[in-house]
Amino acid sequence: MRDLHRAVVGWFADEARDLPWRDPACSPWGILVSEVMLQQTPVVRVLPVWREWMERWPHPADLAAEPAGEAVRAWGRLGYPRRALRLHAAAAVIAREHDGELPDTEESLLGLPGVGGYTAAAVAAFAFGRRAAVVDTNIRRVHARLVGGEALPAPSLTADERRLAGELLPDDDAASVRWNAAVMELGALVCTARSPRCDACPVAGACAWRAAGEPPPSYVPKGQAWHGTDRQVRGAVMAVLRAASRPVPRGFFDGPTNADAAHSGSVGIELARLHALAAGPEQLERAVAGLLADGLAVERPGGLALP
Repeated sequence: MRDLHRAVVGWFADEARDLPWRDPACSPWGILVSEVMLQQTPVVRVLPVWREWMERWPHPADLAAEPAGEAVRAWGRLGYPRRALRLHAAAAVIAREHDGELPDTEESLLGLPGVGGYTAAAVAAFAFGRRAAVVDTNIRRVHARLVGGEALPAPSLTADERRLAGELLPDDDAASVRWNAAVMELGALVCTARSPRCDACPVAGACAWRAAGEPPPSYVPKGQAWHGTDRQVRGAVMAVLRAASRPVPRGFFDGPTNADAAHSGSVGIELARLHALAAGPEQLERAVAGLLADGLAVERPGGLALP
């Protein structure tokens, strides 16, 4: 086990990407923001948005002092914008109940809105140096191949995976943090889902999957459809609301009208993009109803707006 740890952590020391949330000077708040943004979103898209957030809201109290709609607006096109609402809600609790400082244990972090098991473990480890089993998609894939001999992990996290992650974790706090970060990076850069670079892997010789002849996965992962879906229409409606400085009348979402001329610049561009989707009235209504139900939009006297 020590040889395994040494090989992976040594590789990480040489190959790790220089990311701002890995800077020792990064605050626990900055690490929480990064972890929430990185859920289902690649690093290249997160980097500019994270930097803008941290410049605008360097402390939880800074974000908590703003309306939730500003968090949604600043979220931009990262996708899954409910994450912005959860971060805003977490910031409010941190400011109100924790004197503006993030709690520093997994248990206390789980008490924050929108913080689940993975995020609590990741923040406890990377922000506070705690020994915690961090199990994200990349780590699960490395474990599945290296130890389990499987091409891909199970579609959903299992109890066996959690147990294995705990068994592989070094006993020392600092070593466990480095191990978590190193395995995560190995999965992101080398042990990738579609085209693993086994020739660059520091533990290829110990990999059960390679020893088994690199068997194919037992299932075919299904990507989420986008074009023509309710999710795409929701995203287009959200783009209009983010660009608008005042409520947008519901009728403007239905299709091009003379009233569109009242919205110039970025709002007009986003309306045009929405109309280009040619969504039917029922799909538009579902999209708007879903945004209202999720708290991502509100009804104002003049139309729809961010909360």
